[in-house]
Amino acid sequence: MKCGSLHTEDGGLAVTVRRTETAWERTRGLLGSPAPGRGQGLLIAPCNSVHTMGMSYALDVVFINRLWRVVKVVHVLSPWRFTAALGARFTLEMAGGEADRLGFAAGRLLRWEEVSCKSGQ
Repeated sequence: MKCGSLHTEDGGLAVTVRRTETAWERTRGLLGSPAPGRGQGLLIAPCNSVHTMGMSYALDVVFINRLWRVVKVVHVLSPWRFTAALGARFTLEMAGGEADRLGFAAGRLLRWEEVSCKSGQ
């Protein structure tokens, strides 16, 4: 996995993330992992749909296009559900409620910044 952060267009930090690099990482997603912490998430690429089959907690899902613009936000997607967004290239999964807390909304422009992964991330 890669590590990084997504920033808002004004340069503020939105969320720190782990970013998938392999098909296996994309397939597994957060399955079998504890819920992401406050201000943390998993960025899956390429990805325009997700499911919460087998999950034990709800997720906020943010769909982002190739230009890093938010195209859709799904709030508190319960376990055993599915969602998708046409035109999405990236999917950000966070704990339920984080999208509202951090101010994610359709149309918001983001910027990816890769950083070195610390051990344990």
